[in-house]
Amino acid sequence: MPGIAYQKLEARQLLFWGPLALNAAVIAAGLGAAYVMEHSGHIVTGMNNQIVWGTPHVFAVFLIVAASGALNMASIASVFGRREYKPYARLSAILSIALLVGGLAVLVLDLGRPDRLVVAMTTYNFRSIFAWNIFLYVGFLVIVTAYLFVMMDRRASRSTALGKTVGGLAFVWRLVLTTGTGSIFGWLVARQAYSAAIMAPLFIAVSLLYGLAFTVIMLAITGWQSRQQLAGSEMLQKFRGLLIVFILAVFYFTLVHHLTKMYASEHYGIERFLLRDGGTYTAVFWIAQILIGSVVPLLLLVWPKSGTRHAAILIASVLVLIGGLAQMYVIIIAGQAYPLDLFPGMEVTSSFHDGRMAGYRASLPELLLGLGGVAIAMLICAIAVRLLPLLPRPAT
Repeated sequence: MPGIAYQKLEARQLLFWGPLALNAAVIAAGLGAAYVMEHSGHIVTGMNNQIVWGTPHVFAVFLIVAASGALNMASIASVFGRREYKPYARLSAILSIALLVGGLAVLVLDLGRPDRLVVAMTTYNFRSIFAWNIFLYVGFLVIVTAYLFVMMDRRASRSTALGKTVGGLAFVWRLVLTTGTGSIFGWLVARQAYSAAIMAPLFIAVSLLYGLAFTVIMLAITGWQSRQQLAGSEMLQKFRGLLIVFILAVFYFTLVHHLTKMYASEHYGIERFLLRDGGTYTAVFWIAQILIGSVVPLLLLVWPKSGTRHAAILIASVLVLIGGLAQMYVIIIAGQAYPLDLFPGMEVTSSFHDGRMAGYRASLPELLLGLGGVAIAMLICAIAVRLLPLLPRPAT
């Protein structure tokens, strides 16, 4: 981009290779966990016949949704013409690619038969949202890679029209991708916790929030490694304002989602389970998702004495991601724990646990596999910023 200088990450050996080695170790542990699950079967996990999507799916969906939102800076710069965000567009693009790859890696390794992915990629049922998502994920990787090329190539970057066209396509595609991911749950009528059209806009809102939080954290890490202030005070305040808006948007859609469910008597049982009688799930919802993931970050950002401090914005971003994982846990795990309503208006009991709340406790292999996906994303980003000029050069 004319007038904007970019640089590779120039960090001291320990500051770069230390975190890199840690990520590599976590990835190795995740691959080991995937091998154990593949060799021994899913009996070593906390999953069962009622809860077939476990903690790895929580991490996978979390990373996939965050990948869409990580493109925030590039979209704001190219689609909406806000030039002050352009220095962060390249990092935004590579972060979105890395997060999607990390999420898909967890998803593939959690299938139990990763080799069956070939069948999923060659045989399609276009009445299934899962089949459509394969096109959405692959298309996103191709389009964002092309977008990154347009931003980095000297000749292509001179064409404003080309940048806006590819940027606009990436913006539309990311919205469609997140809508498709949210629709996985919104179109599942068998589960009372799902089956809601608002799942699509809710997932779009959470993607904007998680992606921005990842971007703030990534800027902080690379700034610490390079011993430079990659984002000035003015830009950090813009990030702060966006975080506040996105937190409120997620809270609003979450509120509307639950109020809508409570309005219909057929969904009163699941809402009572999630909000009051769900035990661990209720605690995760109120403490981790609402308190830690929304209320505390919002207070940190709006409080006059802390909201303008860099550390407060960073801490708020970390808390938002913790709350995001909790939100995905409640949506995915708690949604399966509540029994299927096989015969509405009647009580169902059987030797197959019909009509009972399903128990679930994440096992170590599941946690390691999920964390391995996060480590893959961070490793890709670390290598990319080391080899390519993706970081803005601070003005001197």
